[in-house]
This record gives sequence, structure tokens and C-alpha cells, in this order.
Amino acid sequence: MSVDQSSNRQAFYQEIDAHSCTPLWEVLHGLVPETPATPCQPQLWPWATVWPYLQQAGALISAEEAERRVLVLENPGLRGRSRITHSLYAGLQLILPGEIAPPHRHSQSALRFVMHGQGAYTAVDGRRIAMSEGDFIITPSWSFHDHGNPSDDPMVWMDGLDVPIVELFDAQFRESADPDALVNIGDGTENLAEFGMLLKPVEYRPATRTSPLWYYPYDRSREALATLAATRDPHPAWGYKMQYVNPVTGGWPMPTMGTFLQYLPAGFCGGHYRATDSTVYAVREGSGTCEIGGRAFAFGPKDVFVCPSWMPYSLKASTDTVLFSFSDRPAQQSLDIWRERLG
Repeated sequence: MSVDQSSNRQAFYQEIDAHSCTPLWEVLHGLVPETPATPCQPQLWPWATVWPYLQQAGALISAEEAERRVLVLENPGLRGRSRITHSLYAGLQLILPGEIAPPHRHSQSALRFVMHGQGAYTAVDGRRIAMSEGDFIITPSWSFHDHGNPSDDPMVWMDGLDVPIVELFDAQFRESADPDALVNIGDGTENLAEFGMLLKPVEYRPATRTSPLWYYPYDRSREALATLAATRDPHPAWGYKMQYVNPVTGGWPMPTMGTFLQYLPAGFCGGHYRATDSTVYAVREGSGTCEIGGRAFAFGPKDVFVCPSWMPYSLKASTDTVLFSFSDRPAQQSLDIWRERLG
């Protein structure tokens, strides 16, 4: 390219820039790369590190002051953006004995996976659900929810939300509620009876794509995993892995986030796997190693780690291990962009 041609191009670019235009041919390969490119990095948050910080946060700020006392798990490649991947938010929330968090609702869908303690509750649209370690609970989009801890011990759960996805569409809303205006209409036992027994009220008609079953107790999910493991060989990459489902549709519990529970028997050595959905893992039981993009992360109970999009990873279990995970797979599948690869 001649000097004159280069000069003419730069003059052209400056002229159209003044009118908010830019040449695609200068950025095309960055917009449409040959393989997914992400600034997200693999990372592990050890419970031994974050638990003291959570306790310190409990001493520094009350639940009333904070509204939600949470330590956000920020991906090292996305610092300052309050997200664990490009599309997902994750944080660890602490509630101390006697505390009550005020009710609110938002357009973002949320999940809770209980990491530590028992006896606290979350209330979803007036239905109070007691929480124990390993339970998975949904707080659906635009449903009023609050929580309290009448027990004598602190409680911690992992929050997972689709905040970045909703933000992408500029559809983020929130609203606070008067606690005295919310009526208690039932509990988690009723929710299980209505939708958790392969039955549903005959008059039920779904108003949203979110599961009407909001409460998935760990003891039942763990039993299902054990039964699966007793009847077949493990998958070469992920061992024994089950997907939480909407019992009415058989689909995902939430329209944007998928949730999973998997069991790795002691000595399991998984093959490499990659997928376009970044995955956030929380260790419920056991210990092992996850190799992500050539980096090895040793994990133990209550640790959290993230596997970025299209970065190959493999799982190894030193002891019998159970992992909870969530990802944006439902959102990607609804857009026909999800891909996976073994090996």
C-alpha cells in the first residue's frame, strides 16, 4: 500500500468517525474470531481464604446496612465489573443469627446454593423455605424474596445471577417491598408436594419459563446421584452428572442459567472437555484437582472455581466428590450458539 493510499484511508476514517461510523474491515477478525476468545481466567476461591473475610464482613457491616452482605467473586480478567464470567455473577452471602434481610425483587433470575450452616430461610413470594447445606433454591425473576436467620449459627450460600445477561439487554429493574405487606402463604414442604413428586396441581398453568419448584433439597439430589452411580459406568469426562430440571416441562429450571450436580468417585481421572458455556463450580463434598487451560487447581469442600468458555479442563477426584455447578447453557442453547467438545 502506497503512502498516499494509507494517508487517504486515515483521512477517510477520521471523517466518518465524526459521524459515529467506523470501518468493519479494521475490526472484523476481532469481532468474528476463528475460536472463542475471552478475557476470563480460570480461578479458584478457597473456602479457607474467603470464610475469614466473610466473618470480618459480618463484624464490619450489618445486614440492614448492606441490604445483602455479599462478597462478589470477581474473575481476575474482569476486575471491577462484578462478574465471575462475561455472562454470570457469583457471590458468597453471609447472614448472621437473628438477622433479617429486607425483601426486594428484580428482573434478574437468581439461584442459591447453600455452602455453610443450616436453619436460615429464604422466602419467595411469601413461601418460606428452610435451607440446609447442599440445597439449591431458585429466586425467580421479578419475585419478591427476603431471608432471615432464626438459628444460632451463621449461614453462607453462593448466589448466582444472570446480571450481565440482563444488563446486555438493558432490562435491569428492581423494586423494594414493605415487609409487613408480604403474606406468608406456605413453605418448602408445600412446594415439594405440589411439584416435586412427579405430580402437579391439575389446574396449574405456567406463567413463566422458570420452574414452579423452587426448592431442590440436597438429600434427594444426592440420593439420585448415588442411584445413578450404582447402575452404570462413569462418563469419561464428567463422571456422573445430572441436570436439575423444571418438573413441569422437563427443561431447565431457569431460562438463562443451567444447574448441575455431579459425582466423581475416588480415583476418577476425567478426560479433557470444553464448551462455550463458562461454568462455575462449588465443591459440596470431597477433594481433587481441576486442570483448566494447563493450570492445576486443587480443590476441597466449599471451594469455588470457574472454568471459562472454550478453555479445556479435566477433573480428578482424590476422594468421593460431589460438585454443584451452574452456567449460561440455557441462554446459549436458546440462541443456537452452544457448542461442546470432548478430548
